[in-house]
Amino acid sequence: MSRRYDCSEPMERTRGIADAVSAVRRGELIVLPTDTVYGVGADAFIPPAVSALLDAKGRGRDVPPPVLVGSVRAATALVEDLGTYGQDLIDEFWPGALTLVCRANQNLMWDLGDTKGTVALRMPMHEMAVEVLKETGPLAVSSANLSGRPAARTAADAEEMLGDSIAVYLDGGRSGNGDPSTIIDLTGAVPRLLRAGAVPEDKIRAIVGVLLTDDADEEPAEKLSLTKGEEAAGKPSLVKEETAPEPSLAKDDPKTD
Repeated sequence: MSRRYDCSEPMERTRGIADAVSAVRRGELIVLPTDTVYGVGADAFIPPAVSALLDAKGRGRDVPPPVLVGSVRAATALVEDLGTYGQDLIDEFWPGALTLVCRANQNLMWDLGDTKGTVALRMPMHEMAVEVLKETGPLAVSSANLSGRPAARTAADAEEMLGDSIAVYLDGGRSGNGDPSTIIDLTGAVPRLLRAGAVPEDKIRAIVGVLLTDDADEEPAEKLSLTKGEEAAGKPSLVKEETAPEPSLAKDDPKTD
């Protein structure tokens, strides 16, 4: 049977976080608030737990969940590299509502689904979520809703949809503004916008200069971009777009955190 904790009460919050951490370590699912929407989380390194998360939402392996981390250091350990602009984007927008799709560290023993060798990472700007993440380590986290239904803004909304498939509900009140995170794919030569969200596109462009979108899909393979040094000098260069693995998030899914 599920356990729900009112985290507005300090003692209840402490008990709830401890119970949630223990549940994660046992391979069970938890629901926790984030700065965007409520999320359902599982230990990213326990494959049956990740499968249970997908089952609870009514999803298949073709829509693998993103991974939330409690620190930048934890994120960098999960990827092969951050690409040319990854660190700049992290410095500007983390913690916050920006998800970065990178090539996953090939030495990790995990199974998030059909990721094509990539992982989508985010560090939320939410005190309780980060506190939980620092205790559990990286969590596979997707929005706390059944697939096709609106993302939960409250613990009660999540419980109504997910019920006893969740071991622990951490009730932190109403979640942030409800906008999903912005998703940027960094696996190619030029960053690509996979989903518009809480971080505006113009703020991303201010960091990366050139940002591919759906509108650019029909452009030639050679795309105009700026290297960091040339950007400072205002000199453009042609960079041939690389063929990269398909990112681990479906760009047409508006409800994934």
